[in-house]
Amino acid sequence: MIRSLSIKNYALINALEINFSKNLTIITGETGAGKSIMLGALSLIMGQRADSKSLYKKDKKCVIEAVFEVSSYELNDFFDLNDLDYESQTLVRREITPSGKSRAFINDTPVLLSTLKAFSSQLIDLHQQFDTLDVHQAAFQLKVIDAVANNKKLLKAYSKAYKVYESDQKKWKALVGQSKEASKEIDFLQYQLNELNEAAVQPAEIQSLESEQKRLENAEEIKRILGGAALHINEDEQAICTQMLDWSNQITALIDYHPRLAELIEQFDSMMLELQEIGHEFMAIAEQTAHDTSRLAEINERLSTLYQLLNKYHVPNDLALLELRDEIETRLSGFEDLSGTIETLAASIDLQKQALIKKGLQLSQRRQKVRADFQKQVQLLLSKLSMQHARLEVEIIPTNEIGPKGIDQLRFLFAANKGTTPGPIKSLASGGEMSRLALCIKSMVADAIPLPTLIFDEIDTGVSGEVALQMGLILQSLSAKHQVISITHSPQIAAKANLHYYVSKKVEGNQTYTEVRQLSTDERILEIAKMLSGNPPSEIAKENARELLGTEV
Repeated sequence: MIRSLSIKNYALINALEINFSKNLTIITGETGAGKSIMLGALSLIMGQRADSKSLYKKDKKCVIEAVFEVSSYELNDFFDLNDLDYESQTLVRREITPSGKSRAFINDTPVLLSTLKAFSSQLIDLHQQFDTLDVHQAAFQLKVIDAVANNKKLLKAYSKAYKVYESDQKKWKALVGQSKEASKEIDFLQYQLNELNEAAVQPAEIQSLESEQKRLENAEEIKRILGGAALHINEDEQAICTQMLDWSNQITALIDYHPRLAELIEQFDSMMLELQEIGHEFMAIAEQTAHDTSRLAEINERLSTLYQLLNKYHVPNDLALLELRDEIETRLSGFEDLSGTIETLAASIDLQKQALIKKGLQLSQRRQKVRADFQKQVQLLLSKLSMQHARLEVEIIPTNEIGPKGIDQLRFLFAANKGTTPGPIKSLASGGEMSRLALCIKSMVADAIPLPTLIFDEIDTGVSGEVALQMGLILQSLSAKHQVISITHSPQIAAKANLHYYVSKKVEGNQTYTEVRQLSTDERILEIAKMLSGNPPSEIAKENARELLGTEV
């Protein structure tokens, strides 16, 4: 509910403030005085775009503020989601600078226009001729029929079950996707593990093979050099060890001639024995070394396989290959088999679907039950508003596809004239017809649906007398449960106001501005009399005005 609207420096308005009734507020006034300007200012509060051309004084900023009572709209989640301070009395402000820059605030927190629009759309329902009205929207039409059918409790249970069903469907799809991805990864890892196991890599195998490869590739050289060394050490006629033995015998004969010789000859003999052993080792290696072509080919092939694995898995050595194999085994053992979980969840989803279809059928039956009476009541109200031949048909087509609100496809079909085939409201209803239709429908469900503030802009265009009176009665009835604001030219509608404002245009010097003031009872009599007969009003018109105002009591 909107409590007040403050406008500064907008269009023809220098400054004004309006407080609204919680029931029916009526705005009347001179043609062109600025009644629609107030709606333009209100549209800025609702997030519409604007520029500096709308400024009354081009060198000052425009400020529009509205105070809303939001405690009954359950908007706490919206405030939390948008990081806003919740206040039951919420202040919305819009500023437009002379440069055209625009800013919006909710409780003094800056917000985007999209946020402001989402917020205000839950608080204000603005009906202007040729505007798009929610009465043609399928979601609202379904909401209306559910309100008439008193489906609130059943729909709440259905919606709760549907949310679980939808959530479980998402879980199932995610698990199926996860299982497919896991299966792909398992196949890939298993392939890698099989490849590494088939390779049968051994610790330090590459080093050992590379060493053997070098020996085989250089076998002839090893045999020639080591064999020659062994012969020169031990077996030639002038072998080193033979010569050393001769020298040892000669030096031994001199031991008694010098005290150091005994120790030195001992060392000399030890060296000779070691050299003899080295020579034997050289010979043994030379005899054992042979150029084995088949073994060399075997080693080369094995090393090629191992090198390919190192390159493929981007690891430095065979030890890293073994570590990779162990890691793959660990990862494979960690994969969970999701098939059982998927099957269980699928079975649960199927049961949920059957339960939802059952509840959906109940909703559908209840909607069908109230359909005819609803059509009849709407037609009765439309006939009171000079639309005697207008018809509204509610088309309900049950399906087996479940949705968030049941299993029905529902839409309103409208025909304004006799003999016309009913069709979609948006295609066949004029702005005035759509406004009256919306008024009739919303008055019927006002008790059941928490409607936002309803603002009607001259929906009485083209009607007068008894029709205007009936429209006023409908607005008055609607305002008993909801806040209604109506701009009107009709005295019959103006007479139903709980609060009546008059808009006029004033000229001071070279400046023209719009003035809005609340009318007293006597002023209302005079204004309604003018609307009935012109200015100045006749005494009969004044009496008629008093009579119209008496219908309030």
